[in-house]
Amino acid sequence: MRLVKREMPEYLYIKCPDCDDVTEHDILKGRAGKDNITGTFRCTECGRIFSETIRVPRILKVKVLFSDGDVTEITETELESNEILMVGDEFSLEDGRRVCITHIETEDGKKGKKFQADRIKALWVKQFDILSVKVSVNDGHKTYSVRTEADPDDEFTIGMILSFEDFDALIHAIKTKERLLKKGTAEARDITRIYGKIRKKRYEVLDLEEDDDYDGFDFDDEQD
Repeated sequence: MRLVKREMPEYLYIKCPDCDDVTEHDILKGRAGKDNITGTFRCTECGRIFSETIRVPRILKVKVLFSDGDVTEITETELESNEILMVGDEFSLEDGRRVCITHIETEDGKKGKKFQADRIKALWVKQFDILSVKVSVNDGHKTYSVRTEADPDDEFTIGMILSFEDFDALIHAIKTKERLLKKGTAEARDITRIYGKIRKKRYEVLDLEEDDDYDGFDFDDEQD
């Protein structure tokens, strides 16, 4: 794992003696060591000026393996040595692509879903710019499987209308990674399935794939 030579930043977020809170501090003068900065700092909140040696995390270069179908691209990212990373975490590569961690490889070969950055050898990631959200829609006697594209932070709300090419559907419930919602809102990144009822057909006969795997959700239990 390569260390990155630390450059002196313009400011730091550190604890102010007067504010008794972590605030932004200008670095009036300083000298950077391997894992610390010795200098004079000024709090931008209260103006307090003080001299101190501040311990700061090392900057590490970590290998990133980006999977796109059958192709794996190797790149790297910078991490602070004390960062905690988990499978499912999102971050942006240097070229702006948003990715999600799918696997963490450690220096000592340990298996797990959560590690501090200084133990990480490589990150396996997948693209996370656009999600394909699964939607089960009911048309009385049949339930169909469709998908809608969304950004990870797009919100879906119970009672919201989803418009597809062949029909509109009213959202009745949302299944997230944690629970089934029958009211409220969830972000696309947390959703595993949306349940809805068709409200407006643009064609009398729908040429759609029937959904045989909608977890037994009872559409009739929902009020229209």
